[in-house]
Amino acid sequence: MMNRRTFLSLTGLSFSALWSGCASLIRAASRRKPNILFVFADQWRAQATGYAGDTNARTPALDALEKQSINFTNTVSGCPVCSPYRASLLTGQFPLTHGVFLNDVPLGNKAVSIAQACKSAGYETAYLGKWHLEGNGRTNYIPPHHRQGFDYWQALECTHDYNHSFYYSGNDPIRHTWPEYDAIAQTKSACRYIREHKQNPFVLFLSWGPPHAPYLTAPEEYRRQFKPEDIVLRPNVPESESAAARRDLAGYYAHIAVLDDCIKIILETIDNAGIENDTIFVFTSDHGDMLHSRGMMKKQRPYEESACVPFLLRYPVVHGRRGRRIDMPMNTPDIMPTLLGLAKIPIPKTVEGQDFSGIIRNEQKASNEASLLSCPSPFGQWERRFGGREYRGIRTRRYTYTRDLNGPWLLYDNQNDPYQQNNLINKPEYADLQKNLDSILHRKLQETNDDFLPGSEYIKKWGWTVDENGTVPYWMKNKNESNS
Repeated sequence: MMNRRTFLSLTGLSFSALWSGCASLIRAASRRKPNILFVFADQWRAQATGYAGDTNARTPALDALEKQSINFTNTVSGCPVCSPYRASLLTGQFPLTHGVFLNDVPLGNKAVSIAQACKSAGYETAYLGKWHLEGNGRTNYIPPHHRQGFDYWQALECTHDYNHSFYYSGNDPIRHTWPEYDAIAQTKSACRYIREHKQNPFVLFLSWGPPHAPYLTAPEEYRRQFKPEDIVLRPNVPESESAAARRDLAGYYAHIAVLDDCIKIILETIDNAGIENDTIFVFTSDHGDMLHSRGMMKKQRPYEESACVPFLLRYPVVHGRRGRRIDMPMNTPDIMPTLLGLAKIPIPKTVEGQDFSGIIRNEQKASNEASLLSCPSPFGQWERRFGGREYRGIRTRRYTYTRDLNGPWLLYDNQNDPYQQNNLINKPEYADLQKNLDSILHRKLQETNDDFLPGSEYIKKWGWTVDENGTVPYWMKNKNESNS
């Protein structure tokens, strides 16, 4: 005969089990599609964070985020310059497919963009900050049909005047001015968007201009924190450039400190809105910056400082709250399919990159052996008189290997030579390694239909107009400033 205690015990267990099952069903039924919040800086190299070991960088927010995120430690900007990266980011295609292998040329509408794919899945779409895909001058209005599916709009083609920065809002052709250092103002605007749209799934891209040059224009309170004499230089900075390097790097790290505070504000906004578990959050950059390493500046080059970028992805419901480092190479075209895969949104057939969401979910091995590096047509700060050259290369977990039009050019063991000071190309003892890397590069070129022609051939194919330095003369396209 069942006594009262046994009855209550069994009843409690049954009710507990029943409630647990019902709660799981309710959570499953109510779980919505995840937001995608993609934050990226301009010219922030992978090495310039505290979690990456840079003693100059003050990035407490990012250091904390890294402990909660998937960190793809070998992420590269496959064509390390502004417009090509952005076109590949939004389309999941390689530069010679979408045609944006130079700055200041327009991205067409043949591919399905990430915003368009998300809209088809019921998402609201938003873009704030630097666009750099219109190709019609850097201050002109960008009409809605050129925005690749982004509806909410506070953007400008391109500016690096961070303290007097313009933008266009919605479909208003009148230019507006951000009221302060633009990354701070854009961050505040992004936070307002998050609070106002937290009820429905959204995809929001926030594109900052810093820490791109000019380096000495961060707010004074941040510049005071970094003194040139305290900067520790990378060993590959020539002594002849040490003074200039310390000056520029002090300003660079000041910009970075501002952005780290902005990251903190965004993450707090997500948490306060109660959508942390419903949000795929990404922090990365469009490319790096040589900043006097090897005596060079800016980007386009295949070296670590130019081509490697930070990439942190936080999505707690998939990977938990503990961070994990993945050393498998990842490239720019892989970002779109990976985000769509995580959100369980169909990946458009026009995408060429790989979906690594299975790796993030621990359902797939990290098997990608290399990412393709390319500079189809050097221009601007890396035109031929400054050593610019067409190249194709690969970045593996350990090695960087590149060819130019004349043959093998660079081979670095990034594990034993992290500052790339010992070129191993054509050394007999590395012949087998070079042959293997060359075969991987050849396969990558075949997969992407890249014939590795002189840059002039691609310029002719796409009909781009360039000056004697290979640069698109964007300054000729800017209209009179009367619409400010």
